[in-house]
Amino acid sequence: MPVGPEYRATPSFRSLGDAFFDPVAAAPFPEHRLRFRNQRAAGRVGLAELTDAEWIDPFGRFHALPGNLPEPLALRYHGHQFQSYNPDLGDGRGFLFAQLLDRVDGRLLDLGTKGSGQTPWSRMGDGRLTLKGGVREVLATELLEALGVYTSRSFSLIETGEALERGDEPSPTRSSVLVRLSHSHIRFGSFQRHAFFDDADSIERLLDYTIANHMPDLKALRDSARVSAFLTRVCEHTAGLAASWYVAGFVHGVLNTDNMNVTGESFDYGPFRFLPTLDVNFVAAYFDQTGLYAFGSQPSILGWNLARLREALRPVCDAAPLLEALQRYEPTFQRALQDKLAARLGLSPRKGVAPERLVEAVFGFLSSSQVGFERFFFDWYGGLASEPRARLSDEADRYVGPDFDALKAAFGDYDTAPTAQLEHPYFERGEPCTLLIDEVEAIWDPIADRDDWGLFDQKLRQIDEMRAALAAAKAVSQT
Repeated sequence: MPVGPEYRATPSFRSLGDAFFDPVAAAPFPEHRLRFRNQRAAGRVGLAELTDAEWIDPFGRFHALPGNLPEPLALRYHGHQFQSYNPDLGDGRGFLFAQLLDRVDGRLLDLGTKGSGQTPWSRMGDGRLTLKGGVREVLATELLEALGVYTSRSFSLIETGEALERGDEPSPTRSSVLVRLSHSHIRFGSFQRHAFFDDADSIERLLDYTIANHMPDLKALRDSARVSAFLTRVCEHTAGLAASWYVAGFVHGVLNTDNMNVTGESFDYGPFRFLPTLDVNFVAAYFDQTGLYAFGSQPSILGWNLARLREALRPVCDAAPLLEALQRYEPTFQRALQDKLAARLGLSPRKGVAPERLVEAVFGFLSSSQVGFERFFFDWYGGLASEPRARLSDEADRYVGPDFDALKAAFGDYDTAPTAQLEHPYFERGEPCTLLIDEVEAIWDPIADRDDWGLFDQKLRQIDEMRAALAAAKAVSQT
């Protein structure tokens, strides 16, 4: 296979042993129609030069990449699903396919799948992904990345030519296989599984692997200090993720512990939604009938999930240092929210500013005015410097009243960030790039009806323009 000089295979996960995975084979799909390939991501791992036909061989047929995993690995894990423990989980329709090094920052990257066929953990499922589900995940990851959320990236989407029966959309529906590029597939539930079996040796091995590959600055620590430092780092990463979702107006929908990554990377997008307007009770999943995973509950839910990870680490660490680590989560979230909100608005604080004032003013105004969530950030990107443009907005008549006056006063504590590109063509569009549920359905309908991908491609171009406009000022780190 003609990989580029930047390609670096590092199939390290296999060294952990078979307590952590099951070797599996991909489904033999009848067709392979490439629908999306992520050239930006492919360039960072030495795969950008593949032709479309060459691309399908590893990412549709799953023939091993050079020097990489000889066979896919379905990973083993447990998890709390809607806060009820489930010991019958694992990769049921996906697997770890390859591991590579990022040529830019040198970090380990995992290529994992969704919809690649049945595994020992499929639990009577068919192991497939609908094409609509694949389209939705591509759109979600592209927009989240543009907004500065630390997210897995959709690497490839291939339509696979099978008719699937599903209860939540018209059936039979079309099938696909998605490949994700992530910095890790190690979940909270990966540790929970070994704690469930009281297997302290496996917890230690997984800790060693995770620290060596994702937190190498902690390698010199020993015993409880090492474990508590690991949990502290996970809390910090997770706090940054919660803050990123909050300022993006994003609702994940299914925040089970098997959907939580120890690197703080957002992934696995099923019934996600972006907020039309600020509503702390907004729920993404139709089956979340109690509102457990509502938008405003996400920060506390992630804290609850971290407490379950703390419990899973108890076989290898004393209680007190783990509790101290866990207590870092809430203050770190508050700081991250302040920093990421300023970055989302393209602002730099002046010396002596109380950053909580901006948080209170922005979310107070969004709640009382019910201005469009993304519209607000589009109109006021750059703060007071953008007031002339905001006054031409379709929402301009909402920019009045006591809450808006408080917002303007808070804006006065900040300068426009020197990296903010207020003259970028994106801000001349007249309206922001959004991805509300009606838009997703409108993109899907012509694909389903007549295989017309025009709106899908158009939305990706719009997201690219947003990404370029926000690239210099957005916060993209985990914390």
